[in-house]
Amino acid sequence: MKTSRETAAKSFNGYIMLLVLVAVLAVLAFLIPGMVPADGSPKIAKLAFAGTLVLSLIGVLILASGFFMIQPNQAAVITLFGEYKGSERTEGLRWVWPWMGKNKISARAHNIHSERVKINDLRGNPIEIACNVVWRVRDTAQASFDVDDYKEFVNIQIEAGLRTVGSRHPYDDFEGEEVTLRGGAEVVNRELLEELNDRLQVAGVVVDEAGLTHLAYASEIASAMLKRQQADAIIAARAKIVLGAVGMVEDALTKLSQDNIVELDDERRAAMVSNLLVVLCGEKDAHPVVNAGSIY
Repeated sequence: MKTSRETAAKSFNGYIMLLVLVAVLAVLAFLIPGMVPADGSPKIAKLAFAGTLVLSLIGVLILASGFFMIQPNQAAVITLFGEYKGSERTEGLRWVWPWMGKNKISARAHNIHSERVKINDLRGNPIEIACNVVWRVRDTAQASFDVDDYKEFVNIQIEAGLRTVGSRHPYDDFEGEEVTLRGGAEVVNRELLEELNDRLQVAGVVVDEAGLTHLAYASEIASAMLKRQQADAIIAARAKIVLGAVGMVEDALTKLSQDNIVELDDERRAAMVSNLLVVLCGEKDAHPVVNAGSIY
């Protein structure tokens, strides 16, 4: 496919052409009254005056119809009978020949909040996902001639890019071994930005920002996945509690032995370990029992 490239258009300063138009009108206003044929003049003189008047009006209309205004961050694609003649980005009043086409395109930043789409993540779980994208037209020639409707093209490619990036990663991973959609926002947003820029390059569009704005399990599995998340969280928390408790028991026994506070045989050491683990890992507060006699 032939790719278009933006070039600078050759247009004229509109303010100078406006002065020319005013000067032409002043000259015509001065000359035409003196050219009016007198009563009884030959018919040919009246026809000549009428022809001159018509040509003058046509010339004024040609001058007047060539003006167009360029706002900040706006461009006009200039064509001549279907042939691309460049893009005008100079702000202010400009002028081209009236038979040249002028299609204005905004170069401002556009903000799109996509619709929520349902996709399957890397593990096949259905999820709902949406994103926010900030984009702008970089090449007006590509936006005008290489795609049919560049705004509609952007909307479709945003959804396609979102589906592609969303299917690369799992929704969540408590083991921390993979980049997830929920936990790896920075990586996912960067991938989405790169994916959209690759897809929209053909339309002359550049994406400045892209990021997820909505992420959730699909309604049909949300309840089940919530229970799974809760179970994974409980298991992870229990494992951390047990690991910490074992460390605390080990430190306590080591400290008792080093300071010669008490000497424990293997059986009583095991009993102390069991009691300490119960106290440290239990969900409810422990109720101590005071031993008034000998521990032996």
